[in-house]
Amino acid sequence: MDDVDVLVVGGGPAGSTAAFRLAERGHRVVQIEEHPTVGRPVQCAGLVSRRVLDLAGSETMVRAPVRGAAVFGPSLGEVSFRAEAPRAYAIDRAGLDLYLAERAARAGAVLETAVRFDGLAAPVNGHAEARLTRLDGSTERVRARLIVGADGVASAVARAFRLRRPVEVLPAFEAEYASSPGDPDLVEVYLGRSFAPGLFGWWIPDGQGGARIGIAADADGTSARAYFERLERHVERRFGRPLPRPVSYLASGIPIGAVPRTSGGRVLLVGDAAAQVKPLSGGGIFTGMRCAEIAAEVADAALRADDLSARGLAPYEAAWRAEFGEEFRKALALRRVFTRLSDRDLDALIAALQGSRLAGTIVAFGDIDFPTHVARELLRESPSLVRLLPKALGAWMGGDAYRAPELEPPRRK
Repeated sequence: MDDVDVLVVGGGPAGSTAAFRLAERGHRVVQIEEHPTVGRPVQCAGLVSRRVLDLAGSETMVRAPVRGAAVFGPSLGEVSFRAEAPRAYAIDRAGLDLYLAERAARAGAVLETAVRFDGLAAPVNGHAEARLTRLDGSTERVRARLIVGADGVASAVARAFRLRRPVEVLPAFEAEYASSPGDPDLVEVYLGRSFAPGLFGWWIPDGQGGARIGIAADADGTSARAYFERLERHVERRFGRPLPRPVSYLASGIPIGAVPRTSGGRVLLVGDAAAQVKPLSGGGIFTGMRCAEIAAEVADAALRADDLSARGLAPYEAAWRAEFGEEFRKALALRRVFTRLSDRDLDALIAALQGSRLAGTIVAFGDIDFPTHVARELLRESPSLVRLLPKALGAWMGGDAYRAPELEPPRRK
């Protein structure tokens, strides 16, 4: 490969968004993906907000709208809500990745698949020199003015630049079913320490008559698959019949916590590599894509000023944390409260949420990208919820109310 302005490592939504925005600004961009095919293996459950579609500038990957959710406690007590308008979208997850990578290529980025980032050599003439290995075992080096690490929770770019990792990685395991019972308009969430300590289990309709069922849980010595199998039996009790044989499985990891630094001299981290993931849900498509846009804006200015130093790239850190830092901080604190709850506490929480007035609050304020907003409103309206939870919630609820930021209209070529 020739010298380039930017080497983007990773072919997921965050990497392809950064590659697209930098290529459309006229920079020489090479994007590498370690797998032979972009989007495979599938990396998550594929439930996104309208914001993701706006950032992508397309709805071609949408399979079906989702208008509500049902949350089940350990004893299968239920609280649910349904809205008239879609509140989320079940998408073709691989299709999203492929669309975004093709969009970056149309803007001028060069995509190389089956290429792995294997570390750094000594800097050459002010460039970072990356060691790359192809699937056939051949190696090469590319010199880049800037490297964008969008290579996931186990980021090799982060390791190469000695940027610390997330404080916690939740193992996740998911199966896809060609057919499944359940309401195709609703997502189902399952709470319970026996099968999902630390987060939750899910049932997400795929828009084609099937579903994705999975869990993310604390890494406590029990495998994610074992937790999944417990959830599978729990879901079968919920539906009252066995589930069909899965057509595919996915094992992954979800970063939870704050990375102290996501930028440095000649490097920016985006997406899961930067732990830009919502602590209450583990979702990171919207946050990763939005932070990648911020990264591209900062990188564009730094490239034009020829200042790729840690100081020159520091505005990225400040900008993305200004947009998401408060939400992440509050969500992480609230998650720590919930991880202390027993199954009995979780059942009591579901019972407390079953009032129709609170369901209306969820419909009015629910936002999968900014979930602490609805949590705040629910706690304000229901003293019984506060009594169920530790006194730390008083401090968590302090401060002025805030609202989720709106995006600017998507930019299209």
